[in-house]
Amino acid sequence: MDSYRALVLEKQDEEVIAQVKMLGLNDLPEGDLLIKVAYSSVNYKDALACKAGGNIVRSYPFVPGIDLAGVVVSCDSGLYREGDEVLVTGYGLGVSHYGGYSEYARVPSEWAVKLPDGLSLKDAMALGTAGFTAALSLFELERDGLSPDKGPLLVTGASGGVGSMAIAIASKLGYEVTASSGKSDMSGYLLGLGAKRVVSRDEIVSQTSAPLGKQLWAGAVDCVGGKTLATIIASLNYGGAVAASGMTGGIDLATSVYPFILRGVRLIGIDSVYAQMEKRLRVWELLAGRYMLDKLDVMSEIIELEEVAAYTKRMLAGDSRKRMVVKL
Repeated sequence: MDSYRALVLEKQDEEVIAQVKMLGLNDLPEGDLLIKVAYSSVNYKDALACKAGGNIVRSYPFVPGIDLAGVVVSCDSGLYREGDEVLVTGYGLGVSHYGGYSEYARVPSEWAVKLPDGLSLKDAMALGTAGFTAALSLFELERDGLSPDKGPLLVTGASGGVGSMAIAIASKLGYEVTASSGKSDMSGYLLGLGAKRVVSRDEIVSQTSAPLGKQLWAGAVDCVGGKTLATIIASLNYGGAVAASGMTGGIDLATSVYPFILRGVRLIGIDSVYAQMEKRLRVWELLAGRYMLDKLDVMSEIIELEEVAAYTKRMLAGDSRKRMVVKL
């Protein structure tokens, strides 16, 4: 434990260099919980962190990785005991606080979630922030009243981590899922996850430019934002809702009050980074129970720490399909 491997980002001129290096416990940031990391995962935010101009990391050297799962070594707060299995997602992990691409991590104990019964450390990272965000989206929609008998569910950005997880979970729950993706070669994969049909991104945004369109969806999980989200709002059934968690389609939202006051639709914002702990625990319990997936092995692959930097470049180039679980 005197030394351990970590993926370290360093800035040289205007370039960000990612290399696996040996660090010591004194290199870890402050925190009352020391974890021996077993697994992490690769998210789009991690890919941006490894890129110059990605606007994720503010200071160097830095260890990225916004997810981790592992075993408690020590806990000064008393919240956890040595040997407890825990996971951490969100907060400042991998953004302002050294993250999960490291054999050891030190974090505030209030960031951690005890691994729910029924989930392995590996499965927790196959889900990771993407699975948690998808599950949180469905949790909020169902809390708002959505159920499979209300009508079809739309999932946009379907080939991404959140979208693909949302399809798999929703189809398991009995929803009739329509998947929207900008990647035409992903149709077979998305249908295999449980989508009833796959449509192109252009087909969604071309459905209407009017403040109110044809009522098509009982609910939606939107990972895109921008014009796609505006179109969804105009196309929801009376009383429908959309859970919005992404902005790859832009940060502007050109809509009107009509869908809200004439159809009673709702726009639910999804923040997985600072979700309240009570809600966080409930969603992870669902992922280990009612939302549990039997397709995680199909949806994920294991890579080594040394492969992370190369994979983030593939992800930024749009050449990513499955969830990558990083074995520490």
